Amino acid sequence: MNKGKFPVEKFQNIETPFYYYDSEILDKTLNAINEEISKHDNYYVHYAIKANANPSVLKKIQEAGLGVDCVSGGEIKAALNAGFNANKIVYAGVGKADWEINLGLDAGIFCFNVESLEELHIISSLAEAKGKTAKICFRINPNVGAHTHANITTGLAENKFGIAMEDMETAISEANRLGNVEFIGLHFHIGSQILEMGDFEALCVRINELLERLASQGIEVSIINVGGGLGISYDDPNGKPIPDFKAYFDTYAKGIVLKEGQQLHCELGRAVVGQMGSLITRILYTKQGKVKQFVIVDGGMSDLIRPALYQAYHKIENISSDDAEQTYDVVGPICESSDVFGKATALNACHRGDLIALRSAGAYGEIMASQYNCRKLPAGIMSDEI
Repeated sequence: MNKGKFPVEKFQNIETPFYYYDSEILDKTLNAINEEISKHDNYYVHYAIKANANPSVLKKIQEAGLGVDCVSGGEIKAALNAGFNANKIVYAGVGKADWEINLGLDAGIFCFNVESLEELHIISSLAEAKGKTAKICFRINPNVGAHTHANITTGLAENKFGIAMEDMETAISEANRLGNVEFIGLHFHIGSQILEMGDFEALCVRINELLERLASQGIEVSIINVGGGLGISYDDPNGKPIPDFKAYFDTYAKGIVLKEGQQLHCELGRAVVGQMGSLITRILYTKQGKVKQFVIVDGGMSDLIRPALYQAYHKIENISSDDAEQTYDVVGPICESSDVFGKATALNACHRGDLIALRSAGAYGEIMASQYNCRKLPAGIMSDEI
């Protein structure tokens, strides 16, 4: 098996399960992003903090110069605590509470991505009470599908997100009527873990149609926010540790021709942090069942919920063993039948105490962990911290 490189000896005294973040991979990923956006004028990346809010991870992303995309007041606080400048923070989300909006107003964030007319009025009234003006982009639901899991598509008419295309002008007109909001652009997001550039090409076509429609009415759009969605290779994290950022940014460069003064913003999350992280868990027992072998580890769905929630695949490696491969079901200790990380998984022969790595877990791993079964939350440890 082509296994990743892990400092296994250093892991022996660390309490499992824990998240291990490879700082070298994160640095290379951030360098690749900055190299590509430097080729395009007026391109800006906001890291989607919902993917991973570990303070050490956020600090590296902040130092690389990226902005941040938040979907809660807690995420805004985490971004500010990590040193992100408020003028690089965008705040999205279909259900913004008053205290969260006030937090964004007080901090002076770059803009709010607004998802309904009712939300627009609330933001305006809260801004008026503070004597402030809130910059806003309208999130438009483009009714563009994406080749990904049904639970992580966000751009179809049936999804809860965004304003319908036919209501776009009404929303902009209302924003221009109100005194404490400033309309600056349009926001889109069609889904997550997208690997086919054709999905983003389809979004470009729709965006161009909408921009032409607005231009014919004399409505100017300064910001075009295309969201995120670029996926990673869960099948081959060793061979493809860095996503294809060139193809991603080139797709928008070819598909959307920016006018003078227009900016293109995107909100990458999984593509930034997914491949740097692995959940490290220890084998508690091996068990020979009637029809299959089990490896029972101390990490469970409370630590990494994606396999149970999305039937998501994570490459699994026994990083303690070089013995001949055997086939196992890899399961956790949670009292749920869905607490399964992998079925019929080929692993180097497993023994009690061996360390198992669940790869490509830097995104939506630690951040989604829970204390179900009264379990302790897993730690997140950067490689240059051990």
